[in-house]
Amino acid sequence: MVVRVFVEFVIGQDPVVQALIAGCFTWGLTALGASLVFFTRSINQRLLDGMLGFAAGVMIAASFWSLLIPAIALADEIGAIPWIPAAAGFTAGWIFIWSLDCVVPHLRIGFPIEEAEGVKTSLHRTSLLVLAITLHNIPEGLAIGVAFGAAAAGYPDAAIAGAVALAIGIGIQNLPEGVAISLPLRRDGISRFKSFWFGQLSAVVEPVAAVIGAALVIVARPLLPYALAFAAGAMVFVVVEEVIPESRLHGEEGSATTGFLGGFLVMMVLDVALG
Repeated sequence: MVVRVFVEFVIGQDPVVQALIAGCFTWGLTALGASLVFFTRSINQRLLDGMLGFAAGVMIAASFWSLLIPAIALADEIGAIPWIPAAAGFTAGWIFIWSLDCVVPHLRIGFPIEEAEGVKTSLHRTSLLVLAITLHNIPEGLAIGVAFGAAAAGYPDAAIAGAVALAIGIGIQNLPEGVAISLPLRRDGISRFKSFWFGQLSAVVEPVAAVIGAALVIVARPLLPYALAFAAGAMVFVVVEEVIPESRLHGEEGSATTGFLGGFLVMMVLDVALG
């Protein structure tokens, strides 16, 4: 019922507004996850690793079902060789995020500050953790915006319901990301409010990236297959480089694997049922 109301509300909006609403929705669920810090100072590590695995499964499934398959179908519709835009966009997406990963200073969750990545900096551990999650959220926001932009273009393989399914799936996997940043900050002695603030702040980039993605593909429709695959490549890089290693860092491989499979299944069902 809630999903149906959300879909009906979003459908009646301008595509860029749709992307903004969806981006704010995923941001809000990150904040909801971060708000757990007001009720507890810690969470069972097995549960947290399972939640991170779930997030990874959602992102991989979304990359395939909601981005790569439509990219290939759209390329075929416009008369291009179907695999070329998908391969080119996917490659560009992973290179883009890899480049940011090399430059932007950040620290993976659970790692000591000595293992911070990117350029050397004097930033506090808190800022480095927020930057790490922010890097995760850029491709998610772009994916949402591109999906709504593709739906607005009127292609049958890019339905508005599919874009909504993608936003819901990404929103669901943002819940554990909010938890994963706010609770470690609380354990480090940061106040509850500041831990929540930094946890939700990491997803502020999603509405911005969503609007940029939607506006870009609406203005330049031939870029649609490349843009969809670009978002997929960026998300897959984040999962393989960051999320999966973090979910297996504490020896809870079974929980992480089960979570991954559950997340993949949930996103697949959402995409097929709504798309």
